[in-house]
Amino acid sequence: MAHPILMPRPGQMTEECVLTLWRKEVGEPVHRGDVLFEIETDKSTMEVESFEEGVLLRRLVTEGETVPVNTICAWVGAPGEAIPEPEPRTAAASPAGPDEAGAIPTATPVAASAAAPAVAAPAVAAPAVAAPAVAAPAVQRPAAEARMSPTAPRISPRASRLAAAAGLDARSVTGTGPGGRIVERDIQAAIAARAETPSSLPSLPGPSRSGAEDEETPRPLSRMRRVIAERLTLSFSTVPHFTVTVAADVTRLLAVRQTLKEAGTSLTVTDFVLAATAQSLVEFPDVNSRTDGTVVWPRRRVHLGVAVSVPGGLVVPVIRDADRLGIGELHERASALVAAARAGTLSVDDMTGGTFTVSNLGMLGVEAFSAIINPGEAAILAVASAIDTPVVINGGIAIRSIMRLTLSADHRLVDGELGARFLNAVRRRLEDPEALRRELANA
Repeated sequence: MAHPILMPRPGQMTEECVLTLWRKEVGEPVHRGDVLFEIETDKSTMEVESFEEGVLLRRLVTEGETVPVNTICAWVGAPGEAIPEPEPRTAAASPAGPDEAGAIPTATPVAASAAAPAVAAPAVAAPAVAAPAVAAPAVQRPAAEARMSPTAPRISPRASRLAAAAGLDARSVTGTGPGGRIVERDIQAAIAARAETPSSLPSLPGPSRSGAEDEETPRPLSRMRRVIAERLTLSFSTVPHFTVTVAADVTRLLAVRQTLKEAGTSLTVTDFVLAATAQSLVEFPDVNSRTDGTVVWPRRRVHLGVAVSVPGGLVVPVIRDADRLGIGELHERASALVAAARAGTLSVDDMTGGTFTVSNLGMLGVEAFSAIINPGEAAILAVASAIDTPVVINGGIAIRSIMRLTLSADHRLVDGELGARFLNAVRRRLEDPEALRRELANA
């Protein structure tokens, strides 16, 4: 019999993925372990392999489409084998959980439209007969919404936020969600359609520039950038940030690093920063904890996030138990995670569970900057460049390599004194790299 190929759930919190590339054409042989297609989540890309043998009978999702997890994307079976029409809708109608607003979808539009448009109407009605207890909330919610606002469209919260950000009137969008509700993919499609029709866009203020019309055509944010925007907007608007900065003299650290490099040990400044940060978090565990303003969750294990720039956005892989690693082990683990991030092969586990984040722009000639705290953490360390600076030493002027460190902290949990003492502990360790190496050896 033909076997459905479902959109996988790469992580517990992932509800939808983008199918970015098909690796098999219809009619091509498929063996167990063959890569059928590639998908993109908000954090990484991954390949989806087949667990079935046969040929690719049908593809139901096009490249670039965003579809919920557990959606039927394709069918694999014997050559010429018929595909049962009801099964795509039935399988796709069994999601792993509720959609954006908590409603349980009754069918996946992608599977229903691709399989048999002529019988689409019974497919929507069928769950109400087969499982009235489940379908009831989906029927009751529209009535409640209608009482609240007779003219307002039925739209999920995420779709509403996206429409507002894009300046799109949701009433002009046709919903494909349960009962005609507008969901995020509908808004994305409307934005894309609007971008392809420049004449439908409102005129932009300012003088016109000949030949520059295409530069002024708006485009929707990528999925990764939207997730970054949502998470950091939430953090900055709900967490009372404060910042404190110190200047660390890393002249000795750079000399030690050069000596190690000449001896065949290629450690980076980032490795020393990560090591100093991890040991300082052990010394100041409150900075490694988190709070919602009412309860504090202490953390005694240090899982250090490292911000990594990738095409299209930013990811934060996590070094687990960073305080228990020697500096060589930290280097190896950080290097492997950065390489995986830039190759798009990070797993969900690689990017979850962080307790503190380090963001280093030192390689970009930055004098100082502050970073936004990652949700679920109490602070983040921003590391600037080591810059040759004239400083006063024993009444004289000397040129030293000075690196500014800025801590952004959640003022509900970390006050100014605690933040300053933590930051000075990091500075103390960076200014005495040999003592730091001895500390790591005894950790």
